[in-house]
Amino acid sequence: MGNEVKGGVRAGKERHEGKILLETSEIIFRAADFRLKIPFAEMSDVSARDGELHVKTKNGTTVFEVGSPAEKWREKILHPKTRIEKLGVKAGMRVSLLGDVEAAFAEELKQSKTEITSRSADRGAEMTFWFVEIKNDLGDVAKIAKKLKGAAALWIAYPKGKKEITEVDVIGAGRKAGLKDVKVVGFSPTHTALKFVIPVDRR
Repeated sequence: MGNEVKGGVRAGKERHEGKILLETSEIIFRAADFRLKIPFAEMSDVSARDGELHVKTKNGTTVFEVGSPAEKWREKILHPKTRIEKLGVKAGMRVSLLGDVEAAFAEELKQSKTEITSRSADRGAEMTFWFVEIKNDLGDVAKIAKKLKGAAALWIAYPKGKKEITEVDVIGAGRKAGLKDVKVVGFSPTHTALKFVIPVDRR
């Protein structure tokens, strides 16, 4: 949401039109006949001019025609937010962890000086992170939703590109439980995270 545009990509003499996505650690281009992925780590130079993002790697320069977001995307590539920042986690927050939690993420939370509660839904948590792997795991959404209070958020992290569970499945489960989906974040190279909250008129 907000980091996906329709546009063209030029590499050498070739040009293709499709979708351009700015993810957590890479830029991706998708078209029916052409796909491209460039990790930030492989970029030696990034510049923005006239609505174009010029990305230089050892293989040459690729131009992404993204329009007005070009400068903003350049900043995000050169100065990416940490995962904790993107998720809105702040020091002192009470955070609840559910499911098979990624060890690196648990350590990041610890380093950010959050208060991590026991691994069960907590009525006092300001943020709950729930890791699911298949659609059947979503059966507990309603139970977890009932423990959210006020502006507390539920982040559901699920695998990317797996038919066993899709974005549609996650959004549908959250909405069925009375929650509103408000943000999506590339949680890791393998997982996406969707943020849900209680609608304002029901808090």
